[in-house]
Amino acid sequence: MKQGIHPKTQKITVTCVSCGTEFEALSTKKEIRVDTCSNCHPFYTGKQRFTQADGRVDKFNKKYGLK
Repeated sequence: MKQGIHPKTQKITVTCVSCGTEFEALSTKKEIRVDTCSNCHPFYTGKQRFTQADGRVDKFNKKYGLK
């Protein structure tokens, strides 16, 4: 690697605004705040809801009582 062309990285604390969890990471910034992290995101906590989007044909059949 060439010397003097890469930004300096440092250990920083990343803070989650939603749940207040803090963890360390390497970055060129001094501080990072995130909206959701792996502790509070629904995908990682298992509280994710899957919504089934009905298609046009299904909506039509439901509306007119077919099938």
